[in-house]
Amino acid sequence: MSTFEWIIALLLGAVALSALARRIKVPYPTFLAIGGALIAFVPKSPTWTLEPDLALALFVAPVLLDAAYDTSLRDLRNNWIPVSTLVVAAVGLTTAGVAYVAHRLVPDMPWAAAIALGAIVAPPDAAAAVAILSQVKLPHRMVKVLEGESLLNDASALLIYRIAVGAVAAEHLKWSEVAPTIALALVGSVLAGLLAARVIPPIMERVKEVPSAIILQFATTFMIWITAEHLGLSGILTIVIYAIAVARTAPARIPARLRVPSYAVWETMVFVLNVLAFMLIGMQMRPIWSRLDADVRWEYCVAAAWILLTVVLVRLFWVTFYRTTLRVLILRGLYHPKDPEAVASPKGGLIISWCGMRGLVTLATAFALPENFPQRDFIVFIAFAVVLGSLIIQGLTLRPLILAFALKDDDPVGVEVARGRAVAYRAALDAIENDPSEEAEILRLEYLAVLMQAENDPNGGIASGEMPADPLRRRAIEAARKSIFELRATEVIGDDAFHRLEEELDRAELSAGG
Repeated sequence: MSTFEWIIALLLGAVALSALARRIKVPYPTFLAIGGALIAFVPKSPTWTLEPDLALALFVAPVLLDAAYDTSLRDLRNNWIPVSTLVVAAVGLTTAGVAYVAHRLVPDMPWAAAIALGAIVAPPDAAAAVAILSQVKLPHRMVKVLEGESLLNDASALLIYRIAVGAVAAEHLKWSEVAPTIALALVGSVLAGLLAARVIPPIMERVKEVPSAIILQFATTFMIWITAEHLGLSGILTIVIYAIAVARTAPARIPARLRVPSYAVWETMVFVLNVLAFMLIGMQMRPIWSRLDADVRWEYCVAAAWILLTVVLVRLFWVTFYRTTLRVLILRGLYHPKDPEAVASPKGGLIISWCGMRGLVTLATAFALPENFPQRDFIVFIAFAVVLGSLIIQGLTLRPLILAFALKDDDPVGVEVARGRAVAYRAALDAIENDPSEEAEILRLEYLAVLMQAENDPNGGIASGEMPADPLRRRAIEAARKSIFELRATEVIGDDAFHRLEEELDRAELSAGG
């Protein structure tokens, strides 16, 4: 098949695997990893390559910006202790543990290369955990801790990764020489992200055309990453700070007609990038596998099993140690958390430990290693094996484990949504209070009917997001839609008129909760 035919086949296969994953309620990256592994053994499958320097910018930058944009700064601030310990301590311990095991298994591997491998497999991936967490009701605090960890652990892992790769290139690298550069890079990345968030949005506001605006969003994401890397800053940290800062003002700057399609495009692109990453790394596995004889293959597989076990056990150890330490501090009166549920229960701690599936970032950093890097084939093989193993073992068992523990969520987000909805409808009613028109009177009656629900709610909120007339609106819109189908079929109206009417009805249906 030609390259184009392979791309179509891979995308269609990924869609089918994603649909199957949703049906049996497992994270779709699990099936993508299996599909990537199978590609390595498909006869005459392509062997596409990608420049190592391009891998991180292409795969990590947009995915990270998409995750950071949706991050709640308030929840991140409220959970900074558990998040920071996972981001720093868990990543550091995992890196050290994996480096030690890898060096024992392969004595010829330089310590810097072993540390690079540890940093590659250290950060858990957000996509796999979110795919599971969206299907079940976990306590809100636990979800926010996992989301915050997945957002920031990439920065700490990539920092270690860059130092290790630099140490291999420089051969002799002293900590006294590296520490000031690291500190400068961290501070500079935060400042660069905040500066970009002040400069770029006013420029983007001037672009009103939807396709051009969406292209500009992607282009600026890559530009920020590339610029940060050229300046010796952390691309990951710069992107995260930029996205969090922009998210505070973007909703007021971006109109709905641009926001709705841009969200859809970003969601699609994140999925496509996951597909490409798993497929490309699978293609890299075939030449690696073919170069190994049977004995070496077995040694690689055994090493992958040991390192996967190390990754799982280190995370379990750290979460247990953290929980136990906080419990002791609370019992001795040395720590007084504001939230009594600040310390996870034993069941909650096990769930957090088990949400350690690796994914896109691990694949991208392994792919980004220079071609002449020591033990590169071994590192790429181990990285893919850890991703595949964690997604299969943890990804397939996480949901049953959560259901078995029956952890409850008091739904604080739902309460806040109901309260915010009541305030919003009151503001809408006040805005048209003095309008004497018949249309305003109709809207007033409808808003008053909605606000009556708030009187019976102890939190002063409105539980339903529907207007009272929305079911009637949807029924009327469906009838109107059928009528324009008939008009087009009988050629009373042409396609241009049909599509314009269709767009109007689509907007009305969305506003009616369709």
